[in-house]
Amino acid sequence: MIITNIISAIGNNNSIYPLIVRDCGIEVPTKIALTYNQNKKESEGIAYLAARERFLDEYATSAVWLGGIPLIGWMCDKVIEKKGLSPKVNLKLFKEEAGVQGIDYNIKKFKDIAPQAVKDLMEAKKNKKLYEKLLAGKFIASTTIPILFMGFILPKLIFASSAKKIDKFREKEAQNKKTALQPNFLEKDKFYKNKDVTFTGNWITKAANFTTQDKMAVTDGGYAIGRVTTARNKNESFDLAFKMAGMMFLNFVAPKWIEKGLNKMTGVELDPLILADKDFVEQINAGKLKLPESDSAENLLKFVDNVKNKDSVFIQYAKKFGKIQMLENGVRDPRAYVDIKQLGKFRNDLEAFQSKASKLNLNDFKAFIKKAKIAKSANILTNVALSSALLAYALPKAQFAFRKFITGSDLEPGLAPAEKIVDNKA
Repeated sequence: MIITNIISAIGNNNSIYPLIVRDCGIEVPTKIALTYNQNKKESEGIAYLAARERFLDEYATSAVWLGGIPLIGWMCDKVIEKKGLSPKVNLKLFKEEAGVQGIDYNIKKFKDIAPQAVKDLMEAKKNKKLYEKLLAGKFIASTTIPILFMGFILPKLIFASSAKKIDKFREKEAQNKKTALQPNFLEKDKFYKNKDVTFTGNWITKAANFTTQDKMAVTDGGYAIGRVTTARNKNESFDLAFKMAGMMFLNFVAPKWIEKGLNKMTGVELDPLILADKDFVEQINAGKLKLPESDSAENLLKFVDNVKNKDSVFIQYAKKFGKIQMLENGVRDPRAYVDIKQLGKFRNDLEAFQSKASKLNLNDFKAFIKKAKIAKSANILTNVALSSALLAYALPKAQFAFRKFITGSDLEPGLAPAEKIVDNKA
């Protein structure tokens, strides 16, 4: 079950776990090795500096992505609570969906069964403008601070650290030769090609509902801009722009495309965690899986709001996968917004699986469950492996080829002017 839990976690493309596995476990070590080997073709000294810069850069930014953004969000929530408001109130509720959900609808519906949550709704309604400002501030803080650090401050710190290393090389060389060569990082050296290259009231609600991964994507965009603008020369700007564009696509877009393609190939949409659940398997086998009558908003919320269904497989896993939020007493949290489309899809996936399984005898049913679990687990692992291969190997190789085309050199463009010093060629 532990292995199933791990596979389920890394297969959730709306969480940070796939990024942890790809970034820290596979992508970063591979990139460091590739960076060293690529630069070593022309300069061992530059290879050392480039690998060192890559190490500091990648692990520092991973720490900010995985820890910094959630920490800032947590601190902002504390500030909101001190103002007497609850950060759990979703701004989407201010747009009433007649007969389904909305701040006034939820206050009326849940006032007797979830009084504290309703009190939070009433406070948010009473102080709507203040609450919107606080949530906007939370979003700005959760993205701007990491962007400033990763995109503008960190590169300068790394560049300064490399400059100190180069100074040590220079001092050592100066002891042997009475002159030292000062590299100018804004100049092109002999290995560059002679030509320059030219390449021709609602947002707050949306931002407040960003997942951690959404915020990471926004932060990545700002981080990319920062890295390109703080580059040490024009060629490094082009090099970084190519890398950042590829990285964002492969981190946030490609995995979802790959997941959809693999799911279509195998016909299995359910998470392996559900497929490994004994209660789910028994209920499917007995034809007793309790589901909402249809995927309409009315039927979905009617089922969820019936406390008798609180222990059903549908409710338990909808809650686990973040499709609904429940209070401790088994009542749906009226402060949370329910994405009817997502919840309906989850219900339909369960119904489709039950329909397939109901046509099988006991032996075929057991084989079907086992095969489905293996297929979905294989999908997830294939997705991670393929995404990791693209990020850790294909993208760096494409970047190196692009760099060679632009500069005519294998060296890191930002470090290349120091080649003579670090390799004692001056």
